[in-house]
Amino acid sequence: MINIFEVHETNKMIEQENLDVRTITLGISLLDCIDSSLEEVNRKVYEKISRLARNLVSTGDEIEKEYGIPIVNKRISITPISLVGAAACKTPEDFVTLARTLDQVAKEVGVNFIGGYSALVSKGMTPADEMLIRSIPKALSVTERVCSSVNLGSTKTGINMDAVKLMGEIILETAEYTKEQDSLGCAKLVVFCNAPDDNPFMAGAFHGVTEADAIINVGVSGPGVVKTALEAVRGKDFEVLCETIKKTAFKVTRVGQLVAQEASRKMGIPFGIIDLSLAPTPAIGDSVAEILQEIGLEYAGAPGTTAALALLNDQVKKGGVMASSYVGGLSGAFIPVSEDQGMIDAVLANALTLEKLEAMTCVCSVGLDMIAVPGDTKASTISGIIADECAIGMVNQKTTAVRLIPVIGKTVGDTVEFGGLLGYAPVMPVNPYSCEAFVNRGGRIPAPIHSFKN
Repeated sequence: MINIFEVHETNKMIEQENLDVRTITLGISLLDCIDSSLEEVNRKVYEKISRLARNLVSTGDEIEKEYGIPIVNKRISITPISLVGAAACKTPEDFVTLARTLDQVAKEVGVNFIGGYSALVSKGMTPADEMLIRSIPKALSVTERVCSSVNLGSTKTGINMDAVKLMGEIILETAEYTKEQDSLGCAKLVVFCNAPDDNPFMAGAFHGVTEADAIINVGVSGPGVVKTALEAVRGKDFEVLCETIKKTAFKVTRVGQLVAQEASRKMGIPFGIIDLSLAPTPAIGDSVAEILQEIGLEYAGAPGTTAALALLNDQVKKGGVMASSYVGGLSGAFIPVSEDQGMIDAVLANALTLEKLEAMTCVCSVGLDMIAVPGDTKASTISGIIADECAIGMVNQKTTAVRLIPVIGKTVGDTVEFGGLLGYAPVMPVNPYSCEAFVNRGGRIPAPIHSFKN
């Protein structure tokens, strides 16, 4: 059992080191909302989310006051909408009506994001999947809180290159639709390989079809806590370094476990998982890049960065899994450029490139995340970058993702302000050479030989 002593032990981490619970995410199955009538689907979706989520924000606030633990976000994840709307939606515009309903109910229950405007197309696309994907630019331009994701590949199925090509075009179209806001729509759109069913973090959260009717998932975060702990062992050997990260991750995850158990009890909804990812914010001292610097790098991106990140990720997992009954989601270290001041500094110092970030993907939680690129980047180039990331995930049996933001009207050297947790980002250069003939081949890249384990 978790006791109040453990909570008091975290006071210093909360007050001085930016420890927080990044999100309580309520996962809701909408499979029982499927109907052949679009009007009925919208009604059922609205009513079910309203009923289950009406106390989510107040519950989070209660826990925050009771234990003094900051809970930054309260969010909702739902069954991929391509499945929910398949029987009723005949056009992309039909799916947009569902996006509007999701946005309305998210606003009314008070959450900051609702994730699951999604399609799972790792092996092929149904007509409904394709319609949803084609509706994404409009849906994200007319909503404020809806987040969208598309899973394009997996270790078991390979990579759906038709969907990869389409998503390059959709990302660019989303950028155009929201160009008056510096292409902000792309910050709410992520593509995956090996997407998990229980991820509480946006923009990639959705409620998988293997999940219960409703579930509480919690994402914790404490880059500042880890950095401060490592300052005390500066210059020590790797054994001491690893033990320090493990012990710190254990303490951070225990806080998340407590919040998850309390939220589950108060709402009468089962506890799902703790995602023990190190998720940075733009706040000074809340940076994964600064942890890498404390480990011994001048900047993130210097030689040794991938090794340092691999060490960090592994020790966070080893410490975290001992602290919670159920660990899931992504669980590791996030390296979003715009949301991490240390990453931004590394880009501005020319220490960190798109290619180095891709290499770091091999050992971290997600991938190329919250990266601003020139607005005139070709759709085929975006598709090629997505394919590279999917290949890393597919071959290494891990989750990888891409959240690129081609900022219309901006070029290398410009800076883009997204605001809030999304931060700001320097526009990064992309390789100018074409991959169009590769992307246009069509079909599927087969699953790797080690995927055959039956």
